Amino acid sequence: MTTHMNTYLIFDGETRAAMELYRSILGGTLDVMTFGDMGMEGPMPDGVMHAFLHTDDGIRLMASDGGPDNEVVHGTDFAIALNGDVEDEARLRGWYDAFSAAGTVDVPLAKQVWGAWFGQVTDPFGIAWMFNIASGDEPGA
Repeated sequence: MTTHMNTYLIFDGETRAAMELYRSILGGTLDVMTFGDMGMEGPMPDGVMHAFLHTDDGIRLMASDGGPDNEVVHGTDFAIALNGDVEDEARLRGWYDAFSAAGTVDVPLAKQVWGAWFGQVTDPFGIAWMFNIASGDEPGA
């Protein structure tokens, strides 16, 4: 895998419907993981923790429901996601560190329940940047 950037949309409980609409228009394969799939209990077990639409044309669109503790506010309902694997780890960690120094850390870079290292930083201009470093141990990898 090479490092790539894509848009990450955040919905208020409508991710599955939105991503199925996008798949019906753009084609491709849609993978959906719910909060319940990851063993999380609470008010949103069927909520979408992560959805990934990828097409033969190279379109990569990711999305999630904001989660039970995250209010979705239009204008902050998207992020830029930088993704890579262990071969890209040094570059992604360097970018994460640089964004962290310039902005506000929302999620510290740490190993997550889905097996990858993940962190999020909001830059000084209010844009959220997600960093995901796949280890190969993720479900479906």
